[in-house]
Amino acid sequence: MKAKHFPLLSLVCALLLTMAWTPLGHSQSGHPDTSLNGHTWHIQRVDTPRFFQEMTDRSLRLDAQNHPHIAYGGDFLYYAWYDGTQWHSEIVDDSGGVGRYASLALDGDGNPRISYFDWTNEDLKYARWTGSGWHIQTVDSAGWVGWYTSLALDGDDNPHISYADGTDEDFNLKYAYFNGTSWVTETVDSAGEVGGYTSLALDASGRPHISYYDWTNGDLKYARWTGSAWDIQPVDSAGDVGGYTSLALDSNGHPHISYYDWDNYDLKYARWTGSGWDIQTVDSAGDVGEFTSLALDASGHPHISYHDWTNHDLKYAYWTGSTWQIQPVDSAGDVGRGTSLALDGDGNPHISYYDYANNDLKYARRPGSTWQIQTVDSAGWVGWYTSLALDADGKPHISYYDDTNDDLKYAWGEIVALKLIYLPLVLKGR
Repeated sequence: MKAKHFPLLSLVCALLLTMAWTPLGHSQSGHPDTSLNGHTWHIQRVDTPRFFQEMTDRSLRLDAQNHPHIAYGGDFLYYAWYDGTQWHSEIVDDSGGVGRYASLALDGDGNPRISYFDWTNEDLKYARWTGSGWHIQTVDSAGWVGWYTSLALDGDDNPHISYADGTDEDFNLKYAYFNGTSWVTETVDSAGEVGGYTSLALDASGRPHISYYDWTNGDLKYARWTGSAWDIQPVDSAGDVGGYTSLALDSNGHPHISYYDWDNYDLKYARWTGSGWDIQTVDSAGDVGEFTSLALDASGHPHISYHDWTNHDLKYAYWTGSTWQIQPVDSAGDVGRGTSLALDGDGNPHISYYDYANNDLKYARRPGSTWQIQTVDSAGWVGWYTSLALDADGKPHISYYDDTNDDLKYAWGEIVALKLIYLPLVLKGR
């Protein structure tokens, strides 16, 4: 049986990592030529932080020019962006022990906004680029606040953040937003230890929707702002459920959530029908459903990538409109951890993931009826903490962690018949 995930266990693990990892030297190694059906990968080393934990929390977004912006941190908060020619990297906040649970969003002008946790002062913080410098604010300092941050911007580019309050290890779900003049913070749910694996989305009216895990009861929960009050609902309470939540809203503003069933080791999915929750077990063939990533297509049908622990495979499931179709995407060794899913303009799935057997970053896409699989980077121990985004042309962009060199790396694919070009660039935060 797997152990339940409790806040205290997460804290202990974080402290052990902090004590165990020390600064390492960095070496640069070559990359094999790699191409697949016209996809050519360009790989860059973006930054070399000083500690492993500075790489464990990162967030990737693309601006209107499809240039990547990445926030990442652990001891300091870092921000890196590509201007079309070269990478730029800087320390956003160097006050020590900041940058964990970083969540990045880009405003209408393509300027970065970042929510993150200040471990030293136990605060929720927020940084935004003004055009000439970073403006940093402490959003909430009432207790030990800022765990599991998830950031979204409304139509006026005002920030909204969901997060957990871990004061006295009694976790509560909290929410903060900027009303145009000042920050407003409030406790959304305090019924027990709640607020794990938060995922935030805003509807067309800019109202927040949050999916999260209830540690006390082992439930998947959901909260939404009605315009006058928080509507809190236990979505699924059949056993210990709600790990690895991923939330998306359809065109009607109805929530869809993929998640893991700890008790039965199943992949589950819940959607709001307008009158109640429709809960489905998507896959129960063994221990399946960790590392879920959810996306909705143009018809509002869900697509989910996830890990099959029993067979050590990458799997993919999608709803046809009448039934679930489940496919093993990659079964070559121990693959499929840390999945990140995106759909292109034609609704075709693209997945980045980690190959545990070979310690490689891999990528799979299905442009038709057949999956095409590619090893993107195999230079050392690479591919943890992948985050995938597709630009307007459907080209993949992936940020990921190089454990061999303790580096943040980024890869993107072009639709040209060329071989891999390796463009190493080491930039340390000033």
